[in-house]
Amino acid sequence: MPAKKTVATTLTMEDLAKLAGVSKITVSRALRDSPLVTPETREKIRALAEQQGYRFNVSARNLRMGRSYSVAVVVEMTPVRGRPMSDPYPLELLGGITQELTTAGYSVVLTSKQLMNTAPVQGADGLILLGQGSHGEAVRALQQTAMPLVVWGAPEADTDYIVVGSDNRKGGISAAERFISQGRQKLVFLGDVDHAEVQERCAGFIDAMGGMATVHIIRPKAFTFEAGFDSISSLLKKKGATFDGVFAASDLLAMGAIRALAEKNLRVPENVSVIGYDDTPGAASFVPPLTSVHQYLRDGGVLLAKKMLGLIEGHPVASEMLPTTLMVRQT
Repeated sequence: MPAKKTVATTLTMEDLAKLAGVSKITVSRALRDSPLVTPETREKIRALAEQQGYRFNVSARNLRMGRSYSVAVVVEMTPVRGRPMSDPYPLELLGGITQELTTAGYSVVLTSKQLMNTAPVQGADGLILLGQGSHGEAVRALQQTAMPLVVWGAPEADTDYIVVGSDNRKGGISAAERFISQGRQKLVFLGDVDHAEVQERCAGFIDAMGGMATVHIIRPKAFTFEAGFDSISSLLKKKGATFDGVFAASDLLAMGAIRALAEKNLRVPENVSVIGYDDTPGAASFVPPLTSVHQYLRDGGVLLAKKMLGLIEGHPVASEMLPTTLMVRQT
């Protein structure tokens, strides 16, 4: 007698949920390794799926939902020797973004604005831009995609995109208040004010001085140690150039400035007080330890992701600024 043929059946997610005694959404999350499901439940469902020969069809799920469940993160930063991509900016922001998006079941596509035409980016559900670019050029480029967009930076007038950032104006104010308390009267602001964030830092700094000191603005086109060193070295070569305080738009600029001052036998902070921005890990270990404005970058990354998820889900979303804190050390 010929062997009886068996009829193959396709196990659905609903079937797997019934076998596991959980909801369909729990199965979906477990198979995507979502931390919203306990490790024990994830392991139980994955083992049951393997035993039953079930395979999670990501493409079918995405097609059904009309989503890719991915977000493209565009880093507006040109890597240079003096400022690598491994710096706290953008890594701390990326860490917060990745944590929040993966918890929600989304993947992260890391890219640059030069690669916007690639399939993974064009297929993403939204864009997160880290850095507005000089004169806002990066924002304008991404707005042309008409995709949901959240930007790390500073709010600007007459714009309709969502911005998450630090209170750069308050950061500038806190630096000014520090110099005022020290009696500094001839100051240098070191930073490229073509960038909206740096412009806000500079504006807050000058406004808070209230005419109690002169402020000379130097605009290096990079945020590196070398740029800070070269800018202050050039200033010190000018006849009659005297100053007793430097507020730099980044810690690397501030560190370069301190090195230039040291080469001219000017002591920090006795002769010139220096304040940086970002409060990077190297600030506290620098010699002398650098006074710097702290940004809560990891929290900023989480907030960027939350805003993006809100846009994707169609919820009302508004721009939001995080606080800054002046970390007073020895400069």
